[in-house]
Amino acid sequence: MLKKFKDLSEREILALAIASEEEDGRIYGEFANALRESYPATAQMFEGMREEEAGHRDRLIEMFRQRFGEHIPLIRRENVKGFLRRNPTWLVRPLGVNVARKQAEVMELEAERFYQKAVARSTDASTRELLNKLADEERKHTQTAGNLEDTLLTQTAKASEDASHKKLFLLQIVQPGLLGLLDGSISTLAPLFAAAVATQSSSKAFLVGLAASVGAGISMAFSESQSDDGSLTGRGSPWLRGGITGLMTTAGGLGHTLPFLINNFHMAMLVAIIVVAVELAVISYIRNRYMDTPLLQAAFQVVVGGVLVLLAGYLIGSS
Repeated sequence: MLKKFKDLSEREILALAIASEEEDGRIYGEFANALRESYPATAQMFEGMREEEAGHRDRLIEMFRQRFGEHIPLIRRENVKGFLRRNPTWLVRPLGVNVARKQAEVMELEAERFYQKAVARSTDASTRELLNKLADEERKHTQTAGNLEDTLLTQTAKASEDASHKKLFLLQIVQPGLLGLLDGSISTLAPLFAAAVATQSSSKAFLVGLAASVGAGISMAFSESQSDDGSLTGRGSPWLRGGITGLMTTAGGLGHTLPFLINNFHMAMLVAIIVVAVELAVISYIRNRYMDTPLLQAAFQVVVGGVLVLLAGYLIGSS
């Protein structure tokens, strides 16, 4: 049974504040630890916020002792209605820097609202004075967090962290997506065009292309997810990488399979070949844009591979 905030006693409200400050401090410490290697300036900012929370907790405990004695009731956010449910983002590895910053913003806003509500419903003068001091401390904490960010996240630090963020984005999103798109766009060409040339039927070619695309997507998803767990390479969650690779593999194969929904076989073949050309151009652009591969080199490598596979499918289907 969750307790309503309006039913909490002044003693319980203060105990809840102590537990909340302690929990927030530990979360900021987890953020700092998780981000220290790739985002040192942001990690230092969270370490400063952790120290602020520890100071607040110690002062709250001293205030509690003065008013209510040594025993602090065990009451936490999850025991009271109205608090936001926090997803344990601080346990995720690798931790996204933007996720951590957004979580910190939510935590600060929630703490400020908590003390404002507590002041609004208190009728005892000494309790109101105490809660107002706590609200002021939270507002100062919010200001401190902003000052820490302005002080520590200089332009140089931000540029360095942006470079780290780009590197992680390449490792965890772009590379598996590009791998899947490349595999799906090229590996399915041979079975698709072999079936199309051999049967001269759009519907049969579509079924073969669909099966090849889905099968390749499933195979690539499992292969990528089992390649490594990301702990040493920094490539992120294996399930995320596997999912991205599998979806992009399927998408790459479906791109030139969908034209065979056209009943006119020759028209379907023409549209499919045009789609293949577009796919190869897109892959070349992505390699140039994100992998720093010269455009002509990327185009040559991708086009040669695609043309060879397409010709293989055509020759096999014609034999």
